[in-house]
Amino acid sequence: MTDSHVPQLGADGRIIEGLITTLNKDGTVNISPMGPIVDKNFHRFVLRPYQSSTTYQNLKRGGQAVFHVTDDIRLIAETAIGDPLAPPPMVRAKNIEGQILKDTCSWYALRITKLDDAHERTWLEASCIDHGQQRSFIGYNRAQHAVLETAILATRIHILPPENIFDDLSRLELIVTKTASEYEKRAFDFLHHYIESNISASSST
Repeated sequence: MTDSHVPQLGADGRIIEGLITTLNKDGTVNISPMGPIVDKNFHRFVLRPYQSSTTYQNLKRGGQAVFHVTDDIRLIAETAIGDPLAPPPMVRAKNIEGQILKDTCSWYALRITKLDDAHERTWLEASCIDHGQQRSFIGYNRAQHAVLETAILATRIHILPPENIFDDLSRLELIVTKTASEYEKRAFDFLHHYIESNISASSST
């Protein structure tokens, strides 16, 4: 796992959506959705958090993280807009200072090898130094994909025009209505309420 090649989108790299855990200054764990650029062997990662994020601050200070491939769409929804409603079980990583989500499909312990924060969206290259698999990842259904896209949309409400957000939300809601189980529907409704209430609050100020 010492390959120094940096994965590139459109070539040997692709974005994998998942969750990343980093350690806060007080030793507590921050959990955030993250879509790093990853090579085909999951040896090299490029993380691109915004400088305003806790993830960026923790990575710059500690230089270590654990990336998780997960099918827990509820946890992705909750951590996209804040802390999880209930702290998930975790175990200590062996080869880095970090924490691994117990209920995940696979995990990758990362060490940052290069950091470029000249721009608001930073560029951090990382090497995988350890990994493990808890269970197989069978893939997302359409409803889970829709919840994932809604979680991303929820992080863009201060960037995109409200009409664009509501257009996307309507399209995603239709997919959820047609294909979701109660589990995905609750995750979508949670994000839907957050988006609507925050846009309403912004428009009234």
